[in-house]
Amino acid sequence: MGMPASRYYTADMVRALPDDGNRYETIHGELFVTPSPRILHQVVAQRLALALENYLSREPIGTLFFTAADISWNSVTLVQPDLFVAATDEVRTMEWEKVKTLFLTVEVLSPSSARADRFVKRRLYQEQKIPLYWIVDCDARAVEVWTPDALFPVVEEDRIVWRPDGAEAPCIIELAEVFAPV
Repeated sequence: MGMPASRYYTADMVRALPDDGNRYETIHGELFVTPSPRILHQVVAQRLALALENYLSREPIGTLFFTAADISWNSVTLVQPDLFVAATDEVRTMEWEKVKTLFLTVEVLSPSSARADRFVKRRLYQEQKIPLYWIVDCDARAVEVWTPDALFPVVEEDRIVWRPDGAEAPCIIELAEVFAPV
């Protein structure tokens, strides 16, 4: 959620904030603070990560991350997507500052992150020309699929399909499995 800020935050300022269990991000200088996610968020994110990892083991077009990361395209932006697939050659540098090419980003909505994920981050990912952005709405049991030029999302309720450049086959994820009860 956006915090009223009396200051303009840089990526370096956010990196210097305490490691207190919150996720700190800055987008165009605005600070976003998100508490630890709810269990449903983690279960759904883990299922998506497993499906994507299985796909990438067959179609190695990038490297999947399912952990906190410092993705930054400029000095006033630093985000930590829930999941993302990055260019492997950039990942091999072992420096977050060099990881700039994302092929897919995924945010699983939480009550505290919905505004940032749906509006601020979506616009950022579109500005950065990320080919595909999934907003996963656990309560609606649906995924909003955004592309760089889209004015509105395609809302998927049955399955999501990812056809990355360079892959021989698409990644197909059945949402009934993603949203199944624990």
